[in-house]
Amino acid sequence: MIEEIRIRDLGVISEATLPLGPGLSVVSGETGAGKTMVVTAVGLLLGNRADAGAVRTGAKSASAEATLTLPAGHAALSRALEAGADIDEFDGGAELILARTVGADGRSRAHVGGRSAPVGVLTELGETLVAVHGQSDQIRLKGASAQREALDKFAAEAEKSFSTRLAAYRAVFERWREARAELELLRTSSRERLREAESLATALAEIQAVDPQPGEDEALKAEAIKLGNVEELRKASLGAHEALIAEDYGEGPDAVTLVDAARRLLEAVADSDDELAETSKRISEVGYLLADIARDLVGYATSLDSEGPGRLAEVEDRRGELAVLVRKYAPSIDEVLQWAAASQLRLDELADDSGRIELLEAEVADALAELAALAADVTRLRRSAADKLSRQVSAELKALAMPDARLVIELAAAERGIHGADDISFLLQPHAGSQPRPLGKGASGGELSRVMLALEVVLAAVDPVPTFVFDEVDSGVGGKAAVEIGRRLAMLARHVQVLVVTHLPQVAAFADQHILVTKSSVNNRSGGGITTSNVRLLNDEERVRELARMLAGQEESATAQAHAKELLAGARRTSP
Repeated sequence: MIEEIRIRDLGVISEATLPLGPGLSVVSGETGAGKTMVVTAVGLLLGNRADAGAVRTGAKSASAEATLTLPAGHAALSRALEAGADIDEFDGGAELILARTVGADGRSRAHVGGRSAPVGVLTELGETLVAVHGQSDQIRLKGASAQREALDKFAAEAEKSFSTRLAAYRAVFERWREARAELELLRTSSRERLREAESLATALAEIQAVDPQPGEDEALKAEAIKLGNVEELRKASLGAHEALIAEDYGEGPDAVTLVDAARRLLEAVADSDDELAETSKRISEVGYLLADIARDLVGYATSLDSEGPGRLAEVEDRRGELAVLVRKYAPSIDEVLQWAAASQLRLDELADDSGRIELLEAEVADALAELAALAADVTRLRRSAADKLSRQVSAELKALAMPDARLVIELAAAERGIHGADDISFLLQPHAGSQPRPLGKGASGGELSRVMLALEVVLAAVDPVPTFVFDEVDSGVGGKAAVEIGRRLAMLARHVQVLVVTHLPQVAAFADQHILVTKSSVNNRSGGGITTSNVRLLNDEERVRELARMLAGQEESATAQAHAKELLAGARRTSP
């Protein structure tokens, strides 16, 4: 919902603030006062083309800004966040500010949530926030996809089984589309798949012939380093053994002898002190450990003698075989084995192409048969809903001074798609016996606005946007028809926010908020005149005076004011 619109230097409006609220808000004023600038401002905020001619004479730029409150999770909030907007959140909703500036040179800038954004973002947000109906504005339900969506939402309420049948159709359609795509791929790429299978088979045969083991390349690398340094390793191990146990009784003391001497010294006095006794035991353990290490060193040196140059050659040959696999297939042997496992699965899949094709052909045929039945159900339910929607909208048109007009909803057979097998068109038959024509063609701005009002009133409960703006909806009507237009705008306002620019007191009488645009002219120093407009929200007394002006052009007339009060009372009695 739009909480407030702020306008600066747009047309004849120098600066104005429109405080809006829920329900029906009307904007009135004398001809030329600038009422349409309100709709122009909304259009700018929806991303409409900027017109430098709309900038107030003498001003460098014009701007429009709106504060909106939206429920949590609204699509516009998500899109605004993607554009980098700052959004003020509160319990159950959020506040979003949109702004647009148009320079006198025609350049335009847009801001979403205080952040600069492309004008296209305003257009995307506007599609979910506001619907404007006027002679020069885009019609919300003009496009084929929008008409289909509106009919389907209406059908979901009017036909109990429509939603489930459409969902079932879409699920089968997706299954059919995926199966058909895979089938086409198998048929058109059979040669490529055969070459791929042959290549994989050759690679797997090569890997299998070498028979690599997990981690084998690293293990062989370590063994090669060891075998390449046998003499150094033997010298080091025997030297270490000599340091631990001097078997040739050399002059230097060995580690085992020294540890044993320390043990004997402590054992001699162990009975005198428990702490030294415990230390003696630990030294004994060290002696055993050193003896074990010495034996291991002898065994290690002996094993080096058995791994001579012959073993090193075997290792290098094996590493060469593994290097070929690593060069061709993956950075390591473990990754080569992983690639082989995945390739085997792919080869099994390619080898089963003929069987897979048969299964897919059967699946496609079954899905097509199921789709035909489901599409027929969807079309039948859509046609029934279209008849109901057409009758309801046509009834509304009769009350809106278009007694012979009728909404015609055509369903034509179309190529099967995700939404069914129907082409849907909303057409207007303005007079009995005339040829129905697409919405937007063959009707005046006022007539078209009334058609859209009738549609929106019927669809409001199932296909609403938060805010509707109507301009010229009351063009060319008066009397009872004007009262009916006001009543239906009030009906629509039960579901959404409605803003209407009007010159009819019968319409204005139904408003929840009445906004007046007034103009004044002043002379400047150069002798010329400057026209400015002001905007204000009317209180009850001011509202009576404005309705009197709209009725008779005499806001001070007691008779006109009495008639205005009667209009207000009648609107309150008959409001939905």
